Formats: sequence, structure tokens, C-alpha cells
Amino acid sequence: MPFGEQPAYLRVAGDLRQKIVDGVLPPHTRLPSQARIREEYGVSDTVALEARKVLMAEGLVEGRSGSGTYVRERPVPRRIARVGYHSVGGCTPFRQEQTDERVRGTWESSSEQEPASSVVAARLRIPPGGRVMRTRYVFRAEGEPAMLSTSWEPLDVTGRTPVMLPEEGPLAGRGVVERMAAIDVVVDNVVEEVGARPALAEEAMALGGVPGHAVLVISRTYYAGGRPVETADVVTLADRYRVAYHLPVKQWAPAGNGKGNGQQ
Repeated sequence: MPFGEQPAYLRVAGDLRQKIVDGVLPPHTRLPSQARIREEYGVSDTVALEARKVLMAEGLVEGRSGSGTYVRERPVPRRIARVGYHSVGGCTPFRQEQTDERVRGTWESSSEQEPASSVVAARLRIPPGGRVMRTRYVFRAEGEPAMLSTSWEPLDVTGRTPVMLPEEGPLAGRGVVERMAAIDVVVDNVVEEVGARPALAEEAMALGGVPGHAVLVISRTYYAGGRPVETADVVTLADRYRVAYHLPVKQWAPAGNGKGNGQQ
């Protein structure tokens, strides 16, 4: 659809959005009132209201009870660096999920046994209702909530072992690779999928965001000999973080040049 044929509320929202991006409407500035938008753009109250709703849904503005609608301060995104997995002594849950060494963080956690949902069961390749240990984390960076994580481990792997509870026992707070190795389970592969969706109300509240704002979801599964031994969802606000993957590249040489195949 050509720009000129856009619905009026999108044209108004687009102009206000550009003013926010350009700094004409800086953070903490009150957004023009519905009446002001109506007069300035020559639109109806309905169009003015819908334009404001668009900006709010995009996370550019926020409503303040009894005061009005204000431009939100946009955070500078931090990086979640994904660099591979290996056993490192003393690796904490925060360090597993935030490998930027400049960031120091704390976390809170709680673990509970539960029957696996159909989704979790499919990811762990166990029957629906199979017993799992669910652990929920809240990670904080510089005191502010940064990420949420929920992990599930099949109890037919870890049950009645010293590592059944991720945050208790002799390997409390260590990485999955190291904990599994302690019970002779060798993790040899990790798969991650990154997606985005609107935040659930409880996620937004825990992370200091607004319900409906986009979150990044990293769905991760650890495998040992092809068998899933842990799966987790890591959730963070999309406007605060970027996921950066560092993937090693193996050297390759065309066949017949005498390189890469032991020839000199």
C-alpha cells in the first residue's frame, strides 16, 4: 500500500514516531494531547486515539495515571554473547546466560518438581506428565532485573542424584555441563532457537517493562548422546538486549590443492 494510502492513524503515528526518534519529542516529554493531535493533524478523536495507541504498543510512550502520556526513555541495548558451552569451574547461572565479562550480576531461583507439560515433554522427549525438576531464575545486572529463565530437567536423569536440585548440593550454581558430568552424563551438543513475542503480564512486571512489549526468547536444549537432558527458556526485553553469536569457522580448501588433506 503506498504511503499516501495509509490509514490516517498510521500517518499520524508515523509523524509522531519520527519526532521521537529525531529528539523533537525527547524522553519524559508529554505527548501532545488527543485534542492537540486532532487539531494539528486535522483528524477525528478516534484517529488521534488510535495513533496514541500505536505508539504505546510500540513502547515509545507510556501512560502515567492522572498525568498523561509521556515519551519513554529508550535504553541502550546490552549484548547477550553466546559463545559456546564447556565446563568451567565456578560457572554461575548468571554467567551462563550473560557472558559479557564486564557485567556482574546476581540471581534468585526456586526449584520444584512437576509433571511435564506436552510442550516440555516434547522438548525433552519424555512422555507428557513425566516428572521434571523446574527451576525459575530472575537474573539482575547492577541491581536491575535483566533476564528470566525457566529450566526443566527430567528426573529420570537427575532424580536421586547429588545434582537433582540445580541450586543445592555440592555443585550448586554450576553449569549444566559440569553438573551432568558429575553423574557421568556427557553433554556433547547444545541447540538454541531465538524468537520474539509479546511479553506476558507477569514477565513484564518482573522485568520492569510494560505488558505487550516484545521480549526475546532463547529456547535452549542440552543433549548427551542425542538425548535431551535439560531444556530452558531465557526471556528478556527486546529493547534492552541483543543476542550476539560467536561461531567458529573451520578452515576449508578446495579439493585437489594439496591443502587440508595432509598433503604438502
